[in-house]
Amino acid sequence: MTAELSASRAAYDGLHADAAVASDILLLRSLVIGAGLCWAIVFVVAGLGYGLQLFGDGSIFSYAVAVEEAWRFHWHNIPGRLFVYLFCYVPAEAYVHLARDPQGGIAVYGILFFGAQLIGLAATWAADRSRGRIIFAYACGSTACLCPFVFGFPTEMWMAHALFWPTLALCHCTPRGIGGSALVFLALLALAFTHEGALVLAVAILLTLALRGVRDPALLRAAAGFSGVVLVWAAVKAELPPDDYIVDVMHRAALNFIDVRNLAASDRFLLMAGAVAGYAIAVAILRLLAVARPRAYAAVVVLAALIAYWLGFDHALHADNRYYLRTILLMALPVLGGLAAAYGLRADGRLKLAVPLLPQLMTALAGRPMIQATAGAVGLVMLVHAVETAKFVGAWTDYKAAVRSLANGTAADPGLGDPLFVSSARIDAELNRLSWSSTVHFLSVLLAPGFAPARLVVDPRQGYFWLSCETAMQDEGAYRAVPVESRRLVRVQACLHRFTRGVCRKSTVCSPPATSDP
Repeated sequence: MTAELSASRAAYDGLHADAAVASDILLLRSLVIGAGLCWAIVFVVAGLGYGLQLFGDGSIFSYAVAVEEAWRFHWHNIPGRLFVYLFCYVPAEAYVHLARDPQGGIAVYGILFFGAQLIGLAATWAADRSRGRIIFAYACGSTACLCPFVFGFPTEMWMAHALFWPTLALCHCTPRGIGGSALVFLALLALAFTHEGALVLAVAILLTLALRGVRDPALLRAAAGFSGVVLVWAAVKAELPPDDYIVDVMHRAALNFIDVRNLAASDRFLLMAGAVAGYAIAVAILRLLAVARPRAYAAVVVLAALIAYWLGFDHALHADNRYYLRTILLMALPVLGGLAAAYGLRADGRLKLAVPLLPQLMTALAGRPMIQATAGAVGLVMLVHAVETAKFVGAWTDYKAAVRSLANGTAADPGLGDPLFVSSARIDAELNRLSWSSTVHFLSVLLAPGFAPARLVVDPRQGYFWLSCETAMQDEGAYRAVPVESRRLVRVQACLHRFTRGVCRKSTVCSPPATSDP
């Protein structure tokens, strides 16, 4: 009788524990899905509302849309990112061409680029057939936790993130057949043509499929499709080599892309890591002290520390590092995708491949203490992202006003090469932290009323020049919606620094600036 009562009590406790874990999982799931969807909407609303499609390299990209020259200005140099061009730039340029409305075309570009995460989540939800749509939940968590690091900078890894999750879901959940195989191939093809780093993400997807067993039809189908994708990708890259001028730049950018020191150089990443680590340490200490609700008190402690930092010590601004933190997408997406696939396969009873320590890791991560701690950590991450994003858009608004003031003013610095040039060094140093030296002159055109600045704002520190003199001259002579005088100023600036002798022999403006004898 005693044994029966003990067994009944154990069963009751087990059911109660399972119910508590299920409740915590539901709470965490609701939190990450809600956060992911909210951020996906914020990206569109804030991106367009604050004109973030003009930030950094976005200025040259938006200017290229306005003059319908995106392919010739830059995208012919990076054919490995063809999907981004076709998805964002072709529709935007088509609108400009039909409506003669460059401002509207730039808005179309912004909607498509910033809306990619929302579209990606919708596609993931539609494709995910795992129990409880586990892949979709992870996609939302990834959107909320990773994308704000790079939000605002037009890195093509942004698009790779948007396509990674629906591609993962399609590879795992698409039914067999010719149609399913074609869909998987097209998804992998689109992913591969977002960024060179997306090839790593595609390989990561294949590895998640291997968890189903190395002879599983889904793995064999995706592997065959990926083989075809690599052949197409290599053929396109070989057929469309970049300009000689940009080869070294792209090589340095590739090395920087895989440099983990980018994380240590980011104040925002360090703040985030410190907050999460502090939260984990506080939880551990409070549990050792047998304090009730240790996670809640730990969150309050970290929140107080963050508020004190922001109010009393914070002078950092997460601006140019939005570009460099694309590295975190390359590092984190394979991990999150692997976990999503593993839990989804386990829920569906299809986790076949025996990976050392994987069952123990999955069990530990699914335990109630870890789930509750993860919910608290996600909340802190969302807070840091929200505050740092608000700081960024506020500073960006002030910086745009400063550039617009110079562009519409009468101050000039003829020593830069033209009487209508003015130096961006006149802008306050605090605001100039948002400058991107190679694109500020394009920004000054975009911010001026009617795209007609009185002055072209030029950064004297500029060391990279997007346009050759030849390209700028061809654009100046074309029929475009942007005023010809604005395009003339852009051409003068290009021809002072990057010239093609075959064209420049016809124009003295193309001659390199005269230098005095030493």
